[in-house]
Amino acid sequence: MAKFLTSQVHGRLLSNEGVTEMKRNKWHGGSQFGWQDRQRHRSRRHREHNSRLSREWSQRSDPDSSLSELSEQNSSAAESTSSASKSTDVPELPGFYYDQKKDRYFRLLPGHNNCNPLTWEAIKQRDMEEKRLKMLEEDAKTGRVARMGMDFTMLLQKRHFGLMNSASYLRLAQELKVSGMRRNKLEVHSADSSSKSSFKMILADTNCERIFAVKNDETGYKYGILNLDGHKKESRLISVDMCDNLYFTHRKGTSICWASLSGRDSHVLLCLSGHADIPGCISLLPASIFRNSNSEDHLSMQCNFRSSTVWSCAWCFNPQADKCFSTGLLYCVFVTDAVTGQKQTFSTNSSVLAQQFARRVPVLYNGCRSGEIFSIDIRQRMTKGLSWRGTTISHNSAVTSIRLLQDENYLIAADMIGKIKLWDLRIARCIKQYEGHHNEYAYLPIHVHEEEGILLAVGQDCYTRIWSLRDGCLLRTIPSPYSASNDSIPNIAFSSQLGGRGGVPGLLMAVRHDLYHFSYSSNH
Repeated sequence: MAKFLTSQVHGRLLSNEGVTEMKRNKWHGGSQFGWQDRQRHRSRRHREHNSRLSREWSQRSDPDSSLSELSEQNSSAAESTSSASKSTDVPELPGFYYDQKKDRYFRLLPGHNNCNPLTWEAIKQRDMEEKRLKMLEEDAKTGRVARMGMDFTMLLQKRHFGLMNSASYLRLAQELKVSGMRRNKLEVHSADSSSKSSFKMILADTNCERIFAVKNDETGYKYGILNLDGHKKESRLISVDMCDNLYFTHRKGTSICWASLSGRDSHVLLCLSGHADIPGCISLLPASIFRNSNSEDHLSMQCNFRSSTVWSCAWCFNPQADKCFSTGLLYCVFVTDAVTGQKQTFSTNSSVLAQQFARRVPVLYNGCRSGEIFSIDIRQRMTKGLSWRGTTISHNSAVTSIRLLQDENYLIAADMIGKIKLWDLRIARCIKQYEGHHNEYAYLPIHVHEEEGILLAVGQDCYTRIWSLRDGCLLRTIPSPYSASNDSIPNIAFSSQLGGRGGVPGLLMAVRHDLYHFSYSSNH
């Protein structure tokens, strides 16, 4: 009996020790995983609580705060979805690529290989092409919205119940119209037999009645003017006619701008690169020479002089220097009087890739390869003892394009690492960034249309992106009709009145040898 009790007590002790050990293991496991999870959960709830309080506070002063709240919710949902998909990914093996469709690994070889074309470059191009084709299909569908959860019906409801003021309603309605633009291919009427020439650059004049175009084929470069007619309201399309007289050359145009010498947009300032032993040149050409071959127009050519490679040019519209233009070169800036030929030289520390004159004062803003942006007051150069160098700000990469807003205290600049920033020149500080632009080394411009409240830019990935100028929201991403390559980067021009006053609104896109019009209704 004693022996039985001893064994029974011994069994209980063993079972108690087992339970204690199980509890200990469970407690250790909880301390290893559950405690950290609870801490992360508490911190996440704390951050969400703080963000909710900040949104409620900002909603008191901003009637559009609900829109940003919807955007944040959608972005957080997208982040959670992407993190979930990443967690289920298969492990990466060095030298192998996992194909999700075929559910197997494939061996990779570095670089380009004819025997085994499966390289990271080929995989990246294939994924980009699949993404582009998918976006083209979605782009053809109706019902597109600029901001998630916002459409015309919701806008009308908010306006009807007094939850949105008139300015916000008009701005958001315009964003919805722009985001709903539909693509239409245009036919360019031209006497040029080589209709397969590819567009390399397009530049609209002030009223968007004419487009200066640069085309290229195996014979060389062709420079001409496209006349736009956008008064066919019933079709909401524009007609395009190419001027008969084209300027042929083997030189590539590095920079172009419209000039107002004898009238608004009466001339074209054309900067051509040099090759071999022939230096580059800068020519101020009357726009009329592209309409006819009259020799008198050629004799009226202004300021045709040679120079080293010219990266940028700009025309001054200020009355104090309204006959002057600037050219950005290697380590210097030229400011030339188109009538007298008098030239001022300003030394710089880097190549000047982008330029624009202010309209209120004769001040020139310059963007450099070094990332520096500085201003030049061309009046102070003539006075000894005064420094001509003004406001200075800086990017982390080469500045490819700058645009002054109508309130000339603000400037938008883009660089070669894809950053687009809005600068307050009074305090020399970046106050906003427009995310999503893609650039690695290309010379790409940006386009600002303040009346519509949008910013446009074409990336090196061949996608055209449209942002809200006010809050930086990405309104739309337009895929290119062609596969992405350096030869198929679109060139664009945007106007609310294509073809002049009374014309149709929309976006012009030139890709390779095709011209497209993205139209939308000006009335809703």
